[in-house]
Amino acid sequence: MRFSFGKKRKSDLTVQTAVSDVYNEGLFSYFGTCAPAAACERKMYKSLRENVPVIDAAIYKIVRLVGGFEVLCGNKRIQSELKDFLMTVKVNSCETGINSFVSGYLEQLLTYGTAVGEIVTDGSREISGLYIASLDDVELCAGKNPFDLKIYSIGGYGERTLVPYPELILCGTLMPEPGNVYGTSILRGLPTVSDILMKIFRAVGTNWDRVGNVRFAVSYKPGENERGFSKERAKQIAGEWSKAMKSREPKDFVTVGDVSIKVIGADNQIPDSSVSVRQLTEQIVSKLSIPPFLLGLTWSSTERMSSQQADILTSELEYYRRAVDCTVKKICDVYMKMKGVREKVEIVWDNINLQDEVELARARLLNAQADKLEKGG
Repeated sequence: MRFSFGKKRKSDLTVQTAVSDVYNEGLFSYFGTCAPAAACERKMYKSLRENVPVIDAAIYKIVRLVGGFEVLCGNKRIQSELKDFLMTVKVNSCETGINSFVSGYLEQLLTYGTAVGEIVTDGSREISGLYIASLDDVELCAGKNPFDLKIYSIGGYGERTLVPYPELILCGTLMPEPGNVYGTSILRGLPTVSDILMKIFRAVGTNWDRVGNVRFAVSYKPGENERGFSKERAKQIAGEWSKAMKSREPKDFVTVGDVSIKVIGADNQIPDSSVSVRQLTEQIVSKLSIPPFLLGLTWSSTERMSSQQADILTSELEYYRRAVDCTVKKICDVYMKMKGVREKVEIVWDNINLQDEVELARARLLNAQADKLEKGG
């Protein structure tokens, strides 16, 4: 690893993947600004999470279901120090601990398909913290060969600067397409479905404004002897009707002449959208691989997770765990190399238990009985 540790104060921390005009001073590019790739696509995915609560809830649910982990190594002393470091390491501005970093890193990975973090040092042989970079502040490019990745930081004026210590950058991708350095979001394919769903929600809201918030049509038909002052009579009726409607207490509306009052839209009904909304929501849930009842969708009064569904969801969560395994190992490796220690680490994740405890106990009982019969036979 190419570290150059000088005598710097802790106030001299430099985050390579954050926007910093001081860091890029004198390096402005006059060849125009360069926006990060797929910036519009990331804005679209962010908008999906803001406008469709089911999508936002599913991503948070996946992050929580992935669970925690423990880091093991052969050296007990180093393992104790490494455990303390992972529990107390500073993450961004207000968080602490490796679990906070993994949660934010995985959330970015799921939403955008790409996540970028950084191991921040202060120039000494110490790690000051872990930083989750905004994808708008960095750009990933292929180098001279398919295995060479160039990481650029983007300044406030759009200038690109190659990060000086790429070995401190934590970069992960989810299902990248061949020849593409960026990953694929799990929200790929949902914009069209979500757009239709939002149109239904907007139409339902508009219909309730029109039908639910009752409006009246007051018609006055002047008689033959009233046509000369029909305009004044209509103004009087309108004024009295307005006072009656604005009154907080029930107030009678008294008038004379041929006056008719009808409710606007009383003959229309709000279309039933439950079937359409459910069909669209099913498409979203199937893409995110989360059982509907975990998201509060009660489509069946007796719905529960079957063993097959639990196995499928477990395999999905294990896949996401493997996606962040290498990132955690790299953080541990950098920490131990800074300590001058070479030890292999193992990431041991918590057991994923999505089955009913009663069913698991019954299965263990049947297995024990079968083993007893085999030994007895």
